[in-house]
Amino acid sequence: MTFDLALAWAVFTALVAGATRGFSGFGGALIFVPLVSAVFGPKIAAPTLLVIDTALTLPFLVTAFRACVWRQVAPLAIGAVLTVPAGVALLQWLDPLALRWGFCILSLAMLALLVSGWRHSGRQHLPTTLGVGMLAGVLGGAAQMSGPPVVAYWLGSGQPSALVRANLFGFFALATLASGTAYLANGMITREVGLLSAILGPAYAIGLYAGNRAFRGASDDHFRRVAYAIIALAALSSLPLFDGLLGR
Repeated sequence: MTFDLALAWAVFTALVAGATRGFSGFGGALIFVPLVSAVFGPKIAAPTLLVIDTALTLPFLVTAFRACVWRQVAPLAIGAVLTVPAGVALLQWLDPLALRWGFCILSLAMLALLVSGWRHSGRQHLPTTLGVGMLAGVLGGAAQMSGPPVVAYWLGSGQPSALVRANLFGFFALATLASGTAYLANGMITREVGLLSAILGPAYAIGLYAGNRAFRGASDDHFRRVAYAIIALAALSSLPLFDGLLGR
C-alpha cells in the first residue's frame, strides 16, 4: 500500500470511528486502532486516537458529566487507572499480531455474552466492578480498547441507553487521563503521532457530530443493536486475515 492510499484509508477509518463514538459513546477505538494499525502500526494508532479523541470529545463531557451516575463510573475508573500501565507495557513488548488476535477473541466473547440475553441483577458489587475496570484498563493501555468489558457490564444491567452512553463518556474521560500520562511517560506521543492526529482529526470530528445527531432519535433497542454491531465489526476488523488487502 502506498503512503497516499494508506492515509486515505486512515481518514475514512477516522470518519467511521468518530461517527461510532458520537452515537454510542464507545467503539471509536474498536474500529480505529485495528484498521489504522494495519497501515501505521499499533504504537502509532493507539496514541493518535488518544490525542484526537481527547481533544474532540471535550464538548460532549459537560453534558455527560451531569447525566452520568458517578457511583457507577468511579469504581470502574479506579480499576482502569490501576492497570493502564500494564496495558501500555503489553503494547510496547507484546507481538502486535498476538495483540490483534487477543482483541478479536475478547470482542467475540463479549458479543456472545450480550446476544445470549445475559443480564445481571443491576447491583454493582465492588469487587466485580473493580475487576471489570481493571480488565478495561489493560485493554485501554494496550490499544485504547477499554470499551467492550464496560459496555457488556452496563448493558447487561438493562440500564437505559442514555445513561449507559453518559456513563461511558465519563468513564473514558478518566481512563484517558491515565492512558495519556502513561503514553507521555513512555515517549509514545511523538512528532509522527502529532502529524497524523492533525490530518485525521477533522474526519473524526465530522463523524462525532454526525453520530451525536443520530443518537438523539434512537430508541434503547436501536442503541443496543448498534452496540452489538460495533463489537462485531471490531472483532472482524481485528482479524489479521485481511492484512493482505492492505498490502501488509
